Order: sequence, then C-alpha cells, then structure tokens
Amino acid sequence: MTATVTDRTGPAAPPPDPVPPPPPKRRPAGVFGAVLAVAFVLTAGMRLIGAGSSTDVFVDEVIYRDLGDSAADGGFPRTDEGPFFLHPPGFFYLQAAWIRLFGPSGDIIGGVYEIRVLNALLAGVTAVLLVLLVKRASGSLVAGSVAALLFAFDPYCIRQNNRAMLETETMVWVLAGFLVLLPLLRDPACRWARGRAVFAGLLFGLAVLTKDHSALITVLPLLLALVIGRGAPRRLLGVTLGVTALSYGAYVGLVTAAGHFQDFWAAKTQGFNRLLGLVQETGFNAHGNVTLAERLSSEVTTFGPTYALLALAPVALVLLLRRADAVHRMLALFLLCACVTLGYAVAGGTLEEQALYLLVVPNLVAMPVAFAALASRRTAPSAPADGTQRGRPRLLTPVRVVIAVLVAACVGASGVSYAQGRAQSDDGYARLSDYMERYVPAGSTVAAADGLANRGITGWLLKDRYRVGNWMTPAEREWEGVRYLVVPWKVVRDGYARLSEGEVRELAAQGDLLFAVDGPMYGTLALYRLPSAGPDVNPDLPAPPPAAPPPPAAPSPAPTGSGTGP
Repeated sequence: MTATVTDRTGPAAPPPDPVPPPPPKRRPAGVFGAVLAVAFVLTAGMRLIGAGSSTDVFVDEVIYRDLGDSAADGGFPRTDEGPFFLHPPGFFYLQAAWIRLFGPSGDIIGGVYEIRVLNALLAGVTAVLLVLLVKRASGSLVAGSVAALLFAFDPYCIRQNNRAMLETETMVWVLAGFLVLLPLLRDPACRWARGRAVFAGLLFGLAVLTKDHSALITVLPLLLALVIGRGAPRRLLGVTLGVTALSYGAYVGLVTAAGHFQDFWAAKTQGFNRLLGLVQETGFNAHGNVTLAERLSSEVTTFGPTYALLALAPVALVLLLRRADAVHRMLALFLLCACVTLGYAVAGGTLEEQALYLLVVPNLVAMPVAFAALASRRTAPSAPADGTQRGRPRLLTPVRVVIAVLVAACVGASGVSYAQGRAQSDDGYARLSDYMERYVPAGSTVAAADGLANRGITGWLLKDRYRVGNWMTPAEREWEGVRYLVVPWKVVRDGYARLSEGEVRELAAQGDLLFAVDGPMYGTLALYRLPSAGPDVNPDLPAPPPAAPPPPAAPSPAPTGSGTGP
C-alpha cells in the first residue's frame, strides 16, 4: 500500500491584485478660483499703481491713441495723413470700444493714461490665462501659479503692459487660442472637437488682426506641427489654420471693398521690408541708433530677472522636445518659433524692444511646464512584498529646491526693481504740456529736436495746440516763424534726431531756458524760447491768441543721472 503525501499548505494562492496608486487629490473649486482671482488682482494692481507717473509717454502710444480716437468716430483707423494700415486695426477698435464706454479724454496724455489702464486689466487677464494654460499642460496648479507670479513681477512685462501698445492685447488672444487648442492634442475625439478647432482659429485670427507679427507664434507653430505630424490630427489643425486665414482675409476684403487696397499694399510692403531688415528705419539695428548690447548693458540692473529667465529658454525647449506628450511638443514649437523670430530680428531684422514680449510670455508658458515635468520624474515602479506599486523619486527634492530658489530669487529681484521704478517720477512730457498750456500761447510755432523726419514724440503730443515741426535749419525756422524749441536731450544723444547733439546745443544756446525736468526715459526735457527770427512769412500762420501770463523764472539745471542736462 502506497501512502500518498499531500501538501498541507494547499495549492499556491494567486498573487494579490496590484493596488492602484491613489487618484490625484482634487483641490476644491474655491481654491482654484482664488488662485485665478489673486493672479488677476496682483498683476493688474501692480501695473495700475503709478501707471502714469512711473513711465513717460512713448511716441507709439500717442499715435495709437490718435488711431483709437479715429476708430471711435467710425471707419478705418486713420491719422491726419489718411487711413492707417501699417498695423491691423484690432487694438484700435478695442480702444474705440473703451472710449465709447467711458467717454473721450480731454487731452492727449490723459487719453494715453486711460488706455494704460485698459492694458493693465488685459495684463491681469494674461496672468489668468497663464494659470489655466500651464495647469492644463502640466496638470499642476502650482506650476500655473508660478507662471502667473513670475509674469506679475517681471520688470519687462510690467513696462510693456504699462504702455498703450499692441503687444499686451495680442498675447491675450494668442494664449486664449492655445488654451482652446490644447485639449485636441491629447484627445482628438473629444466633444466639440471641430468647434474647438474653429474657436481656436478665431482667437488666433484676432491675434493676427491685432499684430501681424503674431502669425510667427501662432500660424507658424501650427504649420510645423502639420508638416511633422506632431499634435492634433491634420484635419483639425487645418480647420484652425483655415479659420485664422479667413479672419485676416475678411479684413483684407473690407479694405479692398472700401477702395483702400493700394494704400494697404504700400503699408504692408513697407512693414514687411522693415520686418526682414531690408529697411532699417527704427530699432537697434538702424544706423546711428543705440545698439542692442548698449541697451542690454544699461538696463541689466532693471531687467536682470527677465534676462535670467530668458537664459533658461533653451533648457525648457530641450526638455519639452524630449517629451512624448503632444501638448508638450506643441508648446515646444510655440517657444521655438518665438526664439527663431527674435533671433532673426537680432541678426538682421528690425529689432525693437517691444518685440521681446512675444518671446518672454511664451517662455513663461513653456518653462514652468518643462520644469514641472522634470521635478516630478520617477524611476520605474518597484514591487514591494505587499504588492503595492510605488515610484521612487529621482532627484525630486533637489530639483524642486533649485526651482524654488530660482523663482524666489527672480521674484525678489523683480520686486526690488519694481519698488525702485515706482519710487521715482518719469512724467516729463505731462509736466511740459501743463507748463506750455499755462505760459505758451496756443498756435505758437515750436521746433522739436526729436524725430528724424516729420514728427517725433513732441510733435504728436503738442499738435492739437501748437504748430510743431522738425524745423532745425535757420532758413526753416525763419520761414515758419519758430519761437520755441523743445529738446529731449537723451533722445538727441541716442541719435534719434535730425541734428547732432553739438548742433542742437548751439541752437539751444541762442535761446533762454524756460523749463526743464529730468527723467529716466528722456533725460532732461527742456523748453527754450528762441530769439525772434523776423516777421512770420508763412501766409497760413494762424493769428495767435492773447498773450499768456509771463513764464516764471527758469528752473535750475536738472540733476545729473540717467538723463543729464544739456
């Protein structure tokens, strides 16, 4: 008889089912809403404080406000020289809506300050979009909050948002377009996919209708994604690109129907030549102007945090390009196109300081996403005895510490720069305008030393009350009956004048100094009363009104510093 030995332990038990990792914690909706509210209030509030007195008026602001006033009257934006087509009308119609809502301002500088308020609010919207966009791309509300925080304090973004110019509104539409487009990249079959593609195209169309240049960071990334097959299905990208093109085409059609196509073509040809650098009228690459290296070195103490973050753009670009996520690849194309566009402008195009905004903001989108992905990297999961799946952090804490220190350093340095900027006044043209309104008769003929051609900042600001021109030769001054001379000395020294600094000094020495104020932007802004050049020989010269009260004694010479006296 054979004994059978049995295993008392019984058959081997099947391995326990792996325990899935806990789902990510969902923050209450109130926390998310609070983050968005703080981002808007902090960003807009920092720009509204001292929006007028902290930054003097820039010439483009005055021109754009003039165009906004004309758009509020109906029709295409125009100056006293005719319809304006160098830039699309988006920003000017937005100004027109603001003017219709709150009423026109009583003077030119006051009107510029009002549009600065509008741009400060748009900057707040930009911060909210940064939170939403970065959170959607990275899955981290912390990363979105960091992006908004860096934007709120960034000294260059503050200066750009504090000017009544095109770029702030442009970037609102760009970010909104990518925010709508991103869900299609991870889930092309999501609900309302085609509607999202159309809506994203409309938003990108609004960006291009605000600044043509924005096509290089909206249309170009989509074209690259279409060619290399990265991102959403080609049919959806094609829908977005088609709607963007149709939006701009509708504008061109309206221009043509109104009989302005020749003017439009001439203006766009001029703008395209400037973009390519074939014509160097303005910017750091123009002959005789301040170079980019000189400007960077002179402003490194102010914009050091901006430069530091831009230096990390290549790192963010490499990190995103190595990711398999379609959203990350699209953001990499977004940043890459911004880098290439600015790089070309530096090398040979027309480089103006406001163009940097179209790189700084894309970098503030891509960099938090890239570093959030780097900080959360984990090794392959291990299988402990209890069957749970755990991931071991790899350099998790050191990377997060480095990122936290970097963010704190940038915000701290930016805060110091902000406090220094708000502590000093830079409103020389507002003071000059007030002085001249009190003591210089309306209709007086004023020579402006700034401006290489017809009209510089002085001409645009004073044109409603005085006859202003770039009449610098003795014959021109005699013919026009010039009585006063306005000189922003820093502008003259930087080469943005018809005469050399020495020639302007000789002319100013012939007159009496009536007014002078010093500021960072224009240096010493001075008003001189020139000796009579003989009787007015211009038959079109209007009769002057009764003489104003005599001006007070000339102030003492302005202090030396960022803008030295003449």
